[in-house]
Amino acid sequence: MANDDEIYLIDMWRIVTHEWRWFVGVAALVLLVTFAWLHTARSQWEATAWIQVGQVGAAPSGQDPKIEAFSRALERLDTRTFRDEVLRRVGVPLDAPEAVLYRRSMKVEPMPYANLMKVRLRAYSAEDAKQLASATADTLHGLHARIGAVPMALARERMVELDRDLGEAQADRERLSHEAKGNGAEAALAGVALASRNEDIRALEQIRSDLANRLLPNYTFETSMPWPVSVPDDRVFPNTALTAGLGGLAALFLASLAAVARHALRSRPRRAAAMLHAA
Repeated sequence: MANDDEIYLIDMWRIVTHEWRWFVGVAALVLLVTFAWLHTARSQWEATAWIQVGQVGAAPSGQDPKIEAFSRALERLDTRTFRDEVLRRVGVPLDAPEAVLYRRSMKVEPMPYANLMKVRLRAYSAEDAKQLASATADTLHGLHARIGAVPMALARERMVELDRDLGEAQADRERLSHEAKGNGAEAALAGVALASRNEDIRALEQIRSDLANRLLPNYTFETSMPWPVSVPDDRVFPNTALTAGLGGLAALFLASLAAVARHALRSRPRRAAAMLHAA
């Protein structure tokens, strides 16, 4: 059997209609606070950037061709030193609210199989969010450019050496070809040397062709953003629809609670009198 003091929906409706002033007053107050917060809270926009780690295709066989190991690049983006460098790049003071928001909001999602890092960060305007995302990619690009300068220089030097060796071998082949056209033992020896030199030239051409292919943009490229920075038109904080919905629910709940509390206070003297009368 249900207790007589248990509140049913119909009872709640009667309480609300009876204490409507409290219900409306509290609901209006909560909605006013929600409206005021939506219009005073500092808006935030979120930018998304995709960063591809560069690589040098001429790396020795068996070694990672990336300029910097993918895991190490992720750790670099997560350091305070790197993020402070980005802030200096765009001229934001390190103790400014914009700097605090940038460092706190920056999230990096690794996609190692695609050689991509998804970077998300927030700022107090869409323009600032886009600028900070671009500066993040540019700062990493600059660091990787300095790291990759040495292996790229070595690859180019190796190409120069191969061209020189190939030129010398081709000149020697030309000489041996003329000598092999004669008669006698010297011509026979020149013919044997010519065959050996042809093998050397083919090997050098193969090595040079392989190195040249590895230096093509398919295998050798700088750290960069394959797509432009994305910044939605709408702010991400505060979320107007979500905040308004939560504010409405809070207003309904608190207003109902206030009406019930007021009804209970009104009923207490009557209940006390009834108990005294019954006694």
